[in-house]
Amino acid sequence: MTESFRVEPLSGDHDRSEFRSGSDALDRYFREQASQDIKRRIATCFVAVGVTSGDLAGYYTLTATGVALNALPPETAKKLPRYPVVPAASLGRLAVASHYQRQGLGGILLADALMRAARAELGIFAMVVDAKDEAAQRFYEHYGFTPLPGETRRLCLPIATVLQRWH
Repeated sequence: MTESFRVEPLSGDHDRSEFRSGSDALDRYFREQASQDIKRRIATCFVAVGVTSGDLAGYYTLTATGVALNALPPETAKKLPRYPVVPAASLGRLAVASHYQRQGLGGILLADALMRAARAELGIFAMVVDAKDEAAQRFYEHYGFTPLPGETRRLCLPIATVLQRWH
């Protein structure tokens, strides 16, 4: 990767009009809906900005969610209190601009999202993601996410695992 990036909260200073990731749904959300979700406190959105170019190279969104205790793998659930739902962060969307794809930026954005969730000043047991297709599922599995039992593309990664691996 020749460009360096900083990851920062999406603001009105960021021009999203030319962002293209190759996914119409992700691009449309970023251009038309992300700011509204932020204002309504439905989601937060963080962007990767090229330090030299100023390009918006990618983004991700985070929201609060919960995972039913009985939806977790049994070996994970048995280690947790018997609350019906455990708190989690949801990585709702993650996209990289087409001309920055296949350079590792998706992994950088994922790592940033995981570390933000780990630093949050509230209880978050895991990061949850709904992979949009098989390629996305393989991407998340590469970083240690595991499918939730009985779910097609819903994956989970305990924050404790993130902290053990990356600290």
